[in-house]
Amino acid sequence: MSQQAKSERLMNLVICLLVARGYVPKSRIRRVVGGYGGQSDEAFDRMFERDKDELREVGIPIETGSNDPFGDEEPGYRISRQEFELPEIRLEPDEAAVVGLAARVWQHSGLAAATSNAVLKLQAAGVDADRRALGAVEPRVGGEEPAFWPLWEAVRDRQPVRFSHRKASSATPMLRHLQPWSVLSWHGRWYVLGYDTDREDARMFRLSRIVGDVEPDGVPGSYDVPPSEEVRAAAAALGPAEPRDLPTAKVRIREGSGHILRSQAIDVRPDDEAGWEIATVRYSSTTRLAEEIATHGPDAVALEPAELRTQVIAWLSKVAGVTT
Repeated sequence: MSQQAKSERLMNLVICLLVARGYVPKSRIRRVVGGYGGQSDEAFDRMFERDKDELREVGIPIETGSNDPFGDEEPGYRISRQEFELPEIRLEPDEAAVVGLAARVWQHSGLAAATSNAVLKLQAAGVDADRRALGAVEPRVGGEEPAFWPLWEAVRDRQPVRFSHRKASSATPMLRHLQPWSVLSWHGRWYVLGYDTDREDARMFRLSRIVGDVEPDGVPGSYDVPPSEEVRAAAAALGPAEPRDLPTAKVRIREGSGHILRSQAIDVRPDDEAGWEIATVRYSSTTRLAEEIATHGPDAVALEPAELRTQVIAWLSKVAGVTT
């Protein structure tokens, strides 16, 4: 089975369990999640158990329970939206989402159509689906993070790694030795959180500042990951204080999209043009906000300030291979 097929199946499973308002029985999951059809009972059971374990290992909390208080119905599964999202994190934005493998895969535009198909299948099968929950795994146009897959695999296998990382304040990268706990996303920027064996403490590193390859630095299974609440607390503690008196920008966002930008907005109002809304967003870096807007493709348009609009156009032109 190809990695893309497996990734799409995992993504569909996350969508199924995230948007359902209640617990989804395994028999229904088998019918609606692409990739499970055509399997024998035994093969499906093995595949489903592996998929659940793999998602849990990267920090996606899959709960087991029943919608029937008397327990007469088939038990099912769900992903609690409250548990899927981190509490307030003071890194740059004030809300963070642990999306692990699912959201990373979802950045590939080739899988974008699967969202609507998955939700439609759920609704056709009688599952009460909440589309708003898809904000955590919203499809976006983004560049590749070469360090993502090696670090995700290291988290999965509990394998120590080493890599060179460049601080924002320094042009010289430093060699880091890390026991990775989780790969996290803060509004489009990816980080690895883990135990830094050189500093003997928890540390978090932005993937885009990793220079060169991520290499194994020990054998798989050689360390234990703290409980999820401790990992969440470490992520919250490692974020710097939120800056004050930030400038604001105006961004036009298509209705039903741009959830990440909306979460950073201090005001969202209907636009004169049907199907669009205007968000007022605070920002600390024009470049970072421009990249964030650009990753939403045609669903977000920078209006002001002019410098922001210019940077968004330049970013999109670079992706499209157009010289401005």
